[in-house]
Amino acid sequence: MSFIEPIRIFAAVLTARLRIGSERGATAVEYAVMVALIAAVIILAVIFLGRTASSTFSCTAQTVSTQGGTC
Repeated sequence: MSFIEPIRIFAAVLTARLRIGSERGATAVEYAVMVALIAAVIILAVIFLGRTASSTFSCTAQTVSTQGGTC
């Protein structure tokens, strides 16, 4: 079961519950949820990679300033 399947099930239940004839709104909701999840993944990746890159550059700068050595 992919992560999109629960969203489709939720949209189907919501459509049946609200007696919505058109699935146009449900599709918009699905896309909005997917965009929100993608944005969250991107934000977490930037935070994690930013910290890793910062520590790498700090280590490199320390190594260069002491003219050798390891981190």
